[in-house]
Formats: sequence, structure tokens, C-alpha cells
Amino acid sequence: MSPEQYLNDWQTSQASAEAMSPLLGILYREYGVELSLFGRQLVNASTIDLIKAHRVARRYTGENLPAEQTLALVKVLVQKSLSPCRLDIGQLSWSYWKDNSDEAGIEAFIDAELSEVIDSKKIVEPRDIVLYGFGRIGRLLARILIEKSGPGYPLRLKGIVVRGGKKGDLAKRASLLRRDSIHGPFNGSITINEERNAIIANGNYIQMIYANSPSDIDYTQYDINNALVVDNTGIWRDRDSLSQHLQAKGTEKVLLTAPGKGDLKNIVFGVNDFDIKQDDSIISAASCTTNAITPVLKAINDKFGIESGHIETVHSFTNDQNLIDNFHPGARRGRSAALNMVLTETGAAKAVSKALPELAGKLTGNAIRVPTPNVSMAIANLNLSSEVDKDSLNAYLRDIALYSPMSGQIDYTQSTELVSTDLVGTRFAGVVDSSATIAEGKRCVLYIWYDNEFGYSCQVVHCMEQMLDVRYKQYPSTHAV
Repeated sequence: MSPEQYLNDWQTSQASAEAMSPLLGILYREYGVELSLFGRQLVNASTIDLIKAHRVARRYTGENLPAEQTLALVKVLVQKSLSPCRLDIGQLSWSYWKDNSDEAGIEAFIDAELSEVIDSKKIVEPRDIVLYGFGRIGRLLARILIEKSGPGYPLRLKGIVVRGGKKGDLAKRASLLRRDSIHGPFNGSITINEERNAIIANGNYIQMIYANSPSDIDYTQYDINNALVVDNTGIWRDRDSLSQHLQAKGTEKVLLTAPGKGDLKNIVFGVNDFDIKQDDSIISAASCTTNAITPVLKAINDKFGIESGHIETVHSFTNDQNLIDNFHPGARRGRSAALNMVLTETGAAKAVSKALPELAGKLTGNAIRVPTPNVSMAIANLNLSSEVDKDSLNAYLRDIALYSPMSGQIDYTQSTELVSTDLVGTRFAGVVDSSATIAEGKRCVLYIWYDNEFGYSCQVVHCMEQMLDVRYKQYPSTHAV
């Protein structure tokens, strides 16, 4: 290929991506279709994001997927009256073009593939969401919910509860949502209404509510009704204490963004979300580490069997630690998080058994907090029932990451140059670093990256949807590998 051809090909891809972007917006805003491309979410994706997402196709198919081929399918999709669903347009495009050489059969192909959601007129009633707490996880949940807001998406962020209420508090809260040292600037516009104590983000009116106790609040006075309260404070973690939220007028259910204690269901979406029943009023979304490792452990156990194992977590420091040496009730956590590796305990390995009971008693775990602000890694040293080798194990995990029901939780990378900052903002619960995989005989060691803030927040949103009975058809349909 001549040097000029490289530039011509790039410009063709750029033109196709630019033409595709407004059409993807129509599919999302008007029909509620959540689009991805080989697992990469396309909501509000830039032209460059679309081009980069198309490059991922080679990892799974061994072939390039030109953006102009995807555009041809998107043009047909916008002519259809679709009900809300989740659609991997990359997989759909590749599925069509591997068997066809022109556009003549696209409409018939789409009609056959998406027959259940074409002209189905499905209407999902809006549901109110309240964030109780507005720290690291709370603000990221707000970003995700605001990003998703549109006619087809039913979860509406209506209120945020915090302590305080001093002069200037509202502006400070809005500023923290607008600017983030790790995740960058908010994608949109944020204004405040001081008279009504509200934040308006991308047109979403969000009431700021000041309260010291959950049961003191009357949400109905803010036109918030039958709300799901997402407690991201970590203060209350058992059923009795979290029940305070249900005493507040206008609430219906509670979701905890931390490991639950006692008899609370700990849900890892993609693994045991079927345990969420309509009458469940309080559940836990477990921890970031539990969400990162459980899907991968389930995949390994399903195929090879896990006899025993140890999970070592290399975890970024959190607000629970001290910036400089000072008193802390926890062992070692009083030492400076910015200067030290801090060995600490974690319940994540044992917590796996709450979502995956077949691994009860088989795993141990520890954690090392390190001086990075975000993105962590779990190292799973596993003893298996079956023999494995690196190539076959990686090939299996690659297929799980794309074709299985856990494709939304597990990502897979072959890069030998990947480092932690490259994973900031990943929407997957965990990313398998295949180049680091060790496998021999009945033993393997897996390295699983995860954005312990944003990736976990995406899992929490999935749990929120499930609690409110918001379940979307997914296309192409996933299947067990």
C-alpha cells in the first residue's frame, strides 16, 4: 500500500465515523438503544473514539472492520422503530459482512436479527433515583446517570443527599462534579440554582438535600416518589441500619455500594443478578474487587474447576487512608497513603462465595494499598481441577469477554505495554491481562486490572436497573462459550 493510501483510508474512516455519530445519537436519544462496538460503549463517543473502537475488531475476529461497513447498517437501523435494547453494532456488522459482499441484504438481515424489538412499542416508565452521599462513587454514579439520560432511559437522578448546607456548599458540590483530577472534566454543562438548592446538569434537574439522618427526609416534597436510594456513604452496611432509608417518605428500595453484612444479598452483576427479586427492598452491590474478580473466577471454575486459590490485590489508595501519617483505627492505614505500600486485609476473596457459593472456603486474600489514586489489580493464583496451558486459557477468556453472558463484565487485552493509567475510565468490572497469564499443569496465575472507581460504578448502575426491573434485550444474543 502506498504512503498516500494510508491517509486516504484514514480520511474514509473519519468521514464514516463523522456521518455515524449523529445517527447513533438518534438511536440512543429517540429509541433508547444503547450501542457498543465490540464491547466499547458508543454513547457520546467522539469521531476518534469510533475509529479506535473499530480497531478492536481485529482482536476478536482477526480481520479489520471498516467504519463504512458499520455505517451502512446504522443507516438502516435508524429507519426502524426500535424499542430500548442493548446492541453491539460491531458484532452485528461483522456478522453480516463476513457472509455478504454488498449492502443489498442489510435490511432483511436486521429485520431477522432484531425482530423482537422492531415495532414492539415497549414503554418503560421513569423511575426516581436518589444518591445518598456524594463522594467518589456518588459523583461517578451521577455522571453515568446523566450521560444515559434520554427519552428511552428510565432511571432519573432526582436527588442527592449530603450533610452540611453551609454557605457555598452547593457551588462546591457542583464544582466537584464538574472537575475530577482522575476522570477529567464533566462531559457537558453544569449550572446551579441557589434559590432552590439544585444542580442542573445537561438539563437534568437534581435536588440537593441536606440531612443528617436518612429517616428525617420527606422526598415527596421534592416530587421524588417510590425512589431507589443508593447509599454510597459506607456508614450503614446491614439490613437494620439501611432500613432507615425505607422510613423516609418517598422511598421504595435501597442499594448499598459496599459489601453488605449479615443476610444482605451481595450482587455481582453478570454473575448472580438473577438473585434480585421484585420484593427485595435492600441489597448490596458488593465491593469493587469482588466485582472485578468474581466474573473471571466464575468463567475459570465453569470450564476448569477451581480447587483452591489466593487473591492478592494491589489496590490504589482510598479516602479511608491518611494522606500523611496520623491516627487511624485500622492497622497500618494511619501511615501516609501517598508515600507507602500498605499491607492490609480484604474480605473480597471470601466475599466471592456470596455471589458464587461453589467457591466457598476455597479462596484466601490480602491487599496491598499502593500510592496511585485509581486503578487496581487482582492477582489470582489458582489450583485447578483440569490441566491448562497459557494459549488455550487465554483463548477461552478472550471468547468469554466477547461472546458470553459476562461480556459486559470481562474485558481482555493482549497489550504488552499496558499500565494502570491506561485503564482509567474502563467500564468493565475487570480486564484480563493475557500477556501476563501463567499456566502450567493444574495451576494458573491471572492478572486482572480494574478501575476500582468507574468500572465498579458501572456495575452499580446495572444493579440499579435490575432492582427496578429495567431489563434490556441484548443483541447479538450472547451464549455460553
